[in-house]
Amino acid sequence: MSEKIEIFDLKGNFLGVEEREKFYSEIRKEFGKKKQISRKVKSVRIILMNSKGRIYLQKRSKLKNENPGLYDKTVGGHVLQSHTYEMTVVRECAEELGIPASVLSEKEFEKALSTIDVGIVGVFKKVDFDPNFMSIRITKDSKKFVQPYMTAFYVGYYDGAIKFVDGESTGIEVFSIQDLVEEIRKNPGKFTEDIKFMIKKYKKFLKPIK
Repeated sequence: MSEKIEIFDLKGNFLGVEEREKFYSEIRKEFGKKKQISRKVKSVRIILMNSKGRIYLQKRSKLKNENPGLYDKTVGGHVLQSHTYEMTVVRECAEELGIPASVLSEKEFEKALSTIDVGIVGVFKKVDFDPNFMSIRITKDSKKFVQPYMTAFYVGYYDGAIKFVDGESTGIEVFSIQDLVEEIRKNPGKFTEDIKFMIKKYKKFLKPIK
C-alpha cells in the first residue's frame, strides 16, 4: 500500500496530500532542473544509545539510491498523513529496529530513566525542531541532492536486542561519543551529512544514563 504524506511550501503553508513515491519523483525532477526544491515534508531523525551512552549507527545498504554504504543516524523517517512526530518515532522504531518505543516529555524522560528498564522498552525525548532542515545526500552517481524538511530530532536509550528489519541497512555499528567524533574527524566520507550535523549539534545529549 502506498504511503501518503503531507506537503508544505517552504514557508510552512499546507499544500495538500500526495503519495510519497509521486512526491519524490517530482522533487528529483525539480532539483535536476533548478538545483533546489520548492516543497517540503515532515520527518523525524533519531539517535539511539544504550544506557552506557554508546551510539547505534546504521550502515546504509550499498543498493540505496542516496548515501549508499555510509554510516547514518539510527533511524529516520517520514511523518505520514494524519500522524504526529511522536507516533512516527514509535512506528519507525518498530519497523526499522524491531523495538518498542515510548516518547516522553523532558520531565517524564528524566524520571523514566531511573524507574524504567530500558532493556524492555526504548525511551525517547525530542531535543529540537527545525522547520527548514536541509538534508544533504550523495547519490549513487556522486551528485549532491539537497532536500528541505520540517524535522523533529530525538534521542533515546534502549538496552535490548536491535535488528534492522526493513532491509534498508546492512548492519549496526556501536560507537562511544569520543570514538565517533574522532572517526568523523579522520574519515568524514564514511558518514552522512545528517549524522555529522546531529553529532555536532546534539553532542551534549549523547551521554550515559546517570
